[in-house]
Amino acid sequence: MSVYVLLIPILLPIIGGATLGLCRVQNRKVREGIVMAIVLLTSACVAAILFLRPEGTATALILAGSLSVKFHLDGASCVFAGLVAVLWPLASLYAFEYMETEGDSNAFFAWYTMTYGVTVGIAFAANLMTMYMFYEMLTLVTIPLMMHGRSYKAMLATRKYVKYSIGGAAFAFIGFIAIAVFGDTLDFRLGGVLTQVGNNRVMLQIVYGMTVLGFGVKAAIFPFHGWLPTASVAPTPVTALLHAVAVVKAGAFAIMRVTYYSFGTEFLYGTWVQHTVTMFAVVTMVYGAVKAVKEQDCKRRLAYSTVSNLSYIIFAASLMTEAGFSAAMTHMLFHGLMKITLFYCIGAVMVKAGKRYVWEMDGMGRRMPLIFLVYTVAGISLIGIPPMVGFISKWYIGTAAVADGNLFAYIGLAALILSALLSAAYILEVVVRAWIPRKDAVIEETQIRHVGLRMSVPLIILTVMVVVCGVLSTPIAQFLADVAAGIR
Repeated sequence: MSVYVLLIPILLPIIGGATLGLCRVQNRKVREGIVMAIVLLTSACVAAILFLRPEGTATALILAGSLSVKFHLDGASCVFAGLVAVLWPLASLYAFEYMETEGDSNAFFAWYTMTYGVTVGIAFAANLMTMYMFYEMLTLVTIPLMMHGRSYKAMLATRKYVKYSIGGAAFAFIGFIAIAVFGDTLDFRLGGVLTQVGNNRVMLQIVYGMTVLGFGVKAAIFPFHGWLPTASVAPTPVTALLHAVAVVKAGAFAIMRVTYYSFGTEFLYGTWVQHTVTMFAVVTMVYGAVKAVKEQDCKRRLAYSTVSNLSYIIFAASLMTEAGFSAAMTHMLFHGLMKITLFYCIGAVMVKAGKRYVWEMDGMGRRMPLIFLVYTVAGISLIGIPPMVGFISKWYIGTAAVADGNLFAYIGLAALILSALLSAAYILEVVVRAWIPRKDAVIEETQIRHVGLRMSVPLIILTVMVVVCGVLSTPIAQFLADVAAGIR
């Protein structure tokens, strides 16, 4: 298989989505058929690529000097691209039913589909130049999705998202320049590419910290997290896209790339900047969980949960060991499964029952049993109850911290445990209210619209994956361990 096949799952959804937007297909069934065909073909192509593993590098464009747009498949690419390829068809199917009550669905699905291709571009990027380019493109293609409702709140949320993203990109660009000057290549290479450190060690450590914080904007690291809860005003398919699949995971993935494949752990391990990044993650873990407990809007509560959980990934990556890298990728995968499921449950309650606040969940388990059964399973997994996927990823993060053995790793482990306890509080409050309402609860008997197959089928599949991937986690964990070791 030619390595240039890597271009297909990038260009197909971008060109297909752009064409859909220009043609403005008005017939709903035709539009949904076109979107699903593009998404399924893209996912099938990604699956074939991951199975056949074409070797080499596909150079798509040479810009100037060493600046080129190139794509390559390595172990880290397989992890991120595999997550996206599995979740996007389910997300699209769910969005079909959800967006029936929204306007301008043609433009929505055009941008939604294009975002798929841009995200795969980040996954398959062979060098820092390519990843940075697609990282910037991800901001551009998600702006119309966030402001889709055109409401005042949506416009304010979009402005905040743009300001944060541009600022973060500027910080990340400094790291891009540093690698171009002090590295022997912009290509990603496990172990790092810095070869001309000399007397610039402290300066490069500062630049690394700025780069992590720059990419950390999309990963919602404190204090640059503010855009994420505000983005909850967007339609739930967009919120789930931002919080579980594309945007936040792109930020976490970029941090892992620059840490393990550009600056290199040999250069960073044991330095003040490593400990600083660890402490940023620790603070964010606890802060996000505390804010989630206090928040009464269910979508915003899950948004703050995402802020907390993303820093699990950053904390594990900041350990700068093979075990830490493997644990970070494990939580990146499993958090995506859990969080998209939880968001889709709340989205179904919002669009079908018109309820979104915690106190409105009293007695909803009996009225929407499937939705809240799924929410319960995904919720207890997020808390970290075995044998669900949430327990597996937290276990690997915890064992990686203990194996590292330094003070900052133990501080992170303590924060992880505290965050898990707080997640039990903000998840179980909704679960208990839904299934066992208080005797004095005022339950409004509002009309609940039927949840169709396009919503229920993705939720059922995701729930099965949350359970099965937990029970059968050993081969997944072994693959990720091989990726971290450079075997895959």
